[in-house]
Amino acid sequence: MEDHSILWRRIDMSGHETARVYGDDDGWYLDGSAIFLYEGAPCRLEYLIECDPDWSTRSATVDGWVGEHIIEHEISVSENGMWYLDDQEMRTVEGCVDIDLNFSPITNLLPLRRLDLKDGDRESVSAAWLRFPSFKLERLEQTYSRIDKSTVKYESRDGEFTRELKVNAAGLVLDYPDYWIAEADVAN
Repeated sequence: MEDHSILWRRIDMSGHETARVYGDDDGWYLDGSAIFLYEGAPCRLEYLIECDPDWSTRSATVDGWVGEHIIEHEISVSENGMWYLDDQEMRTVEGCVDIDLNFSPITNLLPLRRLDLKDGDRESVSAAWLRFPSFKLERLEQTYSRIDKSTVKYESRDGEFTRELKVNAAGLVLDYPDYWIAEADVAN
């Protein structure tokens, strides 16, 4: 995968997000910033997600603010699959492979790249879901089904939440109905 930069516009509230995905010999990096309104308060959240060469999450940081609340979180994953949020062991997400940032479409990229689904393929994964605005780390069961080259069906909460995502060839979401739409997508 070549490096990519993307800009999304929020549909459900006022806001934008920009991200850059790049790699080196050690793995992959998702570096981004989301700026949006939440309940009338301005928010800025910056993140850096580090993955191994197979797209499994190694660590993530989320910093910024939500209204008057300062946000500073560090997430790490040990080699045996134990997750830590701000150095606190999170047994409820033990064994998860992916981080999922509730406020961003960037993390849909992780299972899509790792699973490399072909048309008609369907796979389930367990993600460590960083909820917004509580910033609690919870297990979220997810299913991805490849419909065609540019469409993936995403399901969570036992099918209670379902969306057909439009994605580019790299796996970045271009259209997440009701939430985000890409305004710019550039391969570097």
